[in-house]
Order: sequence, then structure tokens, then C-alpha cells
Amino acid sequence: MNWSDVGTIAPVIAAVLVAAAILIVDMAVPGKRAPIIATALGGLAVVAAIVLAQAGHSYSAFDHAYQLDNLTVFLDILFVAIAALTILFAADYLEARGLPIAEFAAVLVFAITGAMIVAGSTDLLLLFVALELMVLPGYMLAGFARRDPYSTEGAIKYFLLGSFSSAILLFGLAYVWGLTGTTRVEGVATALQTAFAHGSIQPGLAMGLAFMTVGVGFKIAAVPFHYWTPDAYQGSPTPVTAYLSVGPKIGAFAIALRLFVGALGPLKADWLPVVILLAAATMTLGNLVAITQDNVKRMLAYSSIAHTGYILVGLAAYAGGQQTGISAILFYGAAYTFMNMGAFAVIAALQRRPGVSSQISSFAGLGRRDPWLGALMALFLLSLTGIPPLAGFWAKAYVILAAVQAGGWLTVLAILAMLNAAAAAFYYLRVVVYMYMREPVGETAPSTPGRLFKIGLAVTSVATLAFGFFPGLVTAAINAANVFAK
Repeated sequence: MNWSDVGTIAPVIAAVLVAAAILIVDMAVPGKRAPIIATALGGLAVVAAIVLAQAGHSYSAFDHAYQLDNLTVFLDILFVAIAALTILFAADYLEARGLPIAEFAAVLVFAITGAMIVAGSTDLLLLFVALELMVLPGYMLAGFARRDPYSTEGAIKYFLLGSFSSAILLFGLAYVWGLTGTTRVEGVATALQTAFAHGSIQPGLAMGLAFMTVGVGFKIAAVPFHYWTPDAYQGSPTPVTAYLSVGPKIGAFAIALRLFVGALGPLKADWLPVVILLAAATMTLGNLVAITQDNVKRMLAYSSIAHTGYILVGLAAYAGGQQTGISAILFYGAAYTFMNMGAFAVIAALQRRPGVSSQISSFAGLGRRDPWLGALMALFLLSLTGIPPLAGFWAKAYVILAAVQAGGWLTVLAILAMLNAAAAAFYYLRVVVYMYMREPVGETAPSTPGRLFKIGLAVTSVATLAFGFFPGLVTAAINAANVFAK
């Protein structure tokens, strides 16, 4: 290791120091919320500044195990934004329930640190270690409300299935390493390219590809590896659910980009049919089951599964020969982050008082008793539906357009994605109907989000509108982040 390596991973080091600073401040001034939140948000701002200072550069560190490029910078900024928004939304929610904000913020920042390492990993071993650093804190956050049996149940299911899937993924990585003789992503791609010049895929390599598909499929909650998602999302504290719906998911897609696109690119003709089937099954089942849900958190959990399917359409488009599929994935991930976190934030605002459920009946009359909160929820739901010109419309349009341009069976997949988007309108707009066309059930008091909560809602709503009305503001950065384009 040399000092240039340290400079390359400076954002990761800064994030670790932020997590440590949060715990130190908590020990210095125990029970004081303001210094802890200021340390967390201020530290994340410093991390973001360091990341932005690296934009436009390309460096490798630790003998090419870690790569700093525009993709790493883009994903790191997105992960920092996710952490900051989660803290903004969690402060009031946790205080009302007597849950410690310091431990929450520290664990969250450690999870984001793992995600940042995932974004730049170009070594199979480092990729797996970073994945575990990202998901292990997620298990803790899912069970953070330890007195709530639903939170404990969701965390246990998430942990057990996550552990099995990590083991399966590691088996797949071991197969690839054994058959190629290297753990470097670039070396694996080169070895596979050479092997394909002498024949078809080996049975052992096919087995490794299958194991890796199962492991990554669980992390992104693709059907049929999605069973943990509804229980983990419903049982977790709502701000944690907001984080789980975007943070680990985007981190897992970062793994898919570095692993399937970077290392297994020469095999894309072999894994393309699998991705097509996964995308079709994931968005169809996710939307069909979401239609039957009366709990809005559970509905959004199945909706999150469906959105995984849409993002997989972009990956399939890349494998079908359309380089813009990667850019579509990145745009979808960024847009989905803000609109989905905003929707969960509104649920958290309604649950600011303990005992308020996330049943759809809780939203009855929200548009009249709390007009601003109702309007924001309608905005996020309409964007998730894909109503133009909001962020969700362009996100779906880009992945569908990439699939159409790839042609062949991907055109059929694009048509299926459009049909699924139309079906999703039913359960999203159903919540809007309850907010504006149903009378409140029982006594309901208007929600009074705190200042931090309002800042978070403002950021997510402005981003949802900006991505929709001015998509060109981010497409340039996203196209630059598409380091796989030739």
C-alpha cells in the first residue's frame, strides 16, 4: 500500500471516521440528539465533497482491486444521499419511540461504507467482503425496534435468507476463480474471452454463473428470491424500510454491474435469457401481488420488487447489445431513490405518533386534513406509477427504449414492462383515491413533521420534479458514469 492508494479510497476512510465520530459524540454528550445529527449530516457532507473532488479522475488502488472512476463517484454520491435522507427521516420517528439515534446513524454509515466499497470493487474477493459490510448492518437496522416482534421476525428472516444467499454467491465466485485463475474483474473477463475462442461455456463455469445469479437475485429481491422482502419491509421501522428499499438494492445492482457486465461480459449471451426471465417474472409478480395489499408498507414492498424487474430490463438491454441499458439502470436507480424514499417518508410522518398503522385506511382524508403531506404523497405515487413528466416516467422510458432498440425478444420484454406499468397504476392511484375521496376513519390528528423531516421531504420532492422536468441535468453525469460504453 502507498499513499496514492489511501488518497483513492479517501471517501471510504472519511465515512468510517464519520461513523466513529458519531459514537464518540454520543459518549461525550449522551442523550443529546442535536450534536449527533449535526455530526452525522456534517460528516456526510464532507464525504460528499471528497467524492466530488475525485470526479473526472480514474485511479486504481491496491493492485487493481479497487477502481476509482466516474461510476464509483456517481454511486458514492447516491449512497451518501441515501444515508443523509434516512437520518433526516429517522430522527423524529426514533425519538418518539425511545430508540437511540446515535447507534442508528453509526450503523447506517457503516452500511453505506460497505456500499461505497462495492461501487469501486474490481476484485471478486473484495466485492464479497464489501457486500457483507453493506448487508450485515442492514440486518441490525431491520431489527432495530427490538421490542417490536414484527421487526424481530423480519430481521431474522432477512438475516437467515441473506446468509444463505451470501454463501451461494461465494460458491459462484469460487467457481469463477478456480476456472479462470484470477480474482481481478479485468483478468476474469480476459480469461473468459480467451476460453470462448476455443469453444462453448464449461459446465463448471455454468454452475458458477448459476450460483452468482441466485446470490445477486436475492440481494436485489428478484423473483423467485424475493420472499424476505415483504416481511422485512413491513416489520422494520419505516425509515429503515425506506433505506432497505433503495440502499442495498442499488448496492446489489452495483455488484451486478461490476460482476456480470465487467467480469462476465463475455458470457452475456449465456446469461441474457436468464435476465429476461427474471425481469419478466419479477415485475409481473410484484405488481400482481401489490394489487391485493391493504397495508401500504407491504404494498410498496411488492412495488419495490416490481421496480427491480424494470431495472433488470435495462441489464437485459445491455446484454442484448444496447450500451444505453447501463445508463438507463443508473438513471432509474437515482430517480427511484428519491421518489421511493419520499413515499416511505410520508408513511413515517403519519406514524410519528406510536400506534398509527400503515393500513390504507390511515390515509383516508389525508388530502384534506394535511394538504401538503397529501400532495407530496400523491406526487411520489404518481412518479412511481410513471406519469409524465415526473422522474418515474423518464426512468421507465429509458429502460423500455433501450430494450426496444436492442430488438428481438427484448421488444416483447419492453411491451410486458409497459403493461406492468399500466397495471401498477391501480394500486398506486388507489392510495390517492383514499387520500382525496374517502372520509377519515376514527379520530385523526394532523401530522406535524419536524424541521429535519421537512428538509428531507423537500429534497425528495424537488429531486422527483427535477428528474422529471429537467432530466438533462443528470443524464450527462450518468452517461459519463457509464464506463462500460465502448
